[in-house]
Amino acid sequence: MDLGIRGKIALVAASSKGLGRAVAEELAAEGANLVMCARGEDALRQAADSIRNHSNVTVVEVAADVSQQSGLDRVAKTALDKFGRVEILVTNSGGPPSGAFESFGPEAWESATRLLLTSAVGLARAVLPGMKERRWGRILNITSIAVKQPIDGLMLSNSLRAAVTGFARTLATEVARYNITVNNIMPGFTRTDRMEELARQTSEKTGATVTDAMAKWEREIPMGRLAEPREFAALAAFLASERASYITGSSIAVDGGWIRSIL
Repeated sequence: MDLGIRGKIALVAASSKGLGRAVAEELAAEGANLVMCARGEDALRQAADSIRNHSNVTVVEVAADVSQQSGLDRVAKTALDKFGRVEILVTNSGGPPSGAFESFGPEAWESATRLLLTSAVGLARAVLPGMKERRWGRILNITSIAVKQPIDGLMLSNSLRAAVTGFARTLATEVARYNITVNNIMPGFTRTDRMEELARQTSEKTGATVTDAMAKWEREIPMGRLAEPREFAALAAFLASERASYITGSSIAVDGGWIRSIL
């Protein structure tokens, strides 16, 4: 299937590893040129070099913290200076700390808001004028299954990723007439560094081993295993494509059947 994105410019946030990197790799495999950003300069450079070596596309990496306005400005300026446009935006970030409500003060809430919500809003604000002018664009927000079925102990993530969902659904209606789609992808339990971190935290709290924590999650998933990042990235590439031109305002799970609701 030709996804129709060869030569498009895609900006993928938090793309040095995990889901962001898998999405960047998948878009590059379809011929999209990339702007990749992440906080860790060394890991980002390694990821960008790997994609350059495996795909015949242009890759520009920007070390930046998108939870800060200076980082948002740097990423947007680099993308527009280098390519003059961004046609596909994938917002993404690491997850905030786990914990219950009473374990977080105002600073933690402010930090999580900047990390999850402000970064998505800021990147969309930077690229939307050009998308509207060209009357074509794709905005994808990587959220979580927790926005549909909250996960115990993830107070900050459950709350702020739900806010991103509300922002995206409202924006989808506002920009639909410009042939711009806005969708959310909800990853389930996926084999990433974030999941290993949560497994270690669970182990420290409960006394169970990291392996036991992983096994518990796998038992909750009808498919009986964690997802691989590339399985998530396949949906991202499709939603970014010309073929997905009539899908907007949706939140789609890649979770092996973990969410049990009908809709």
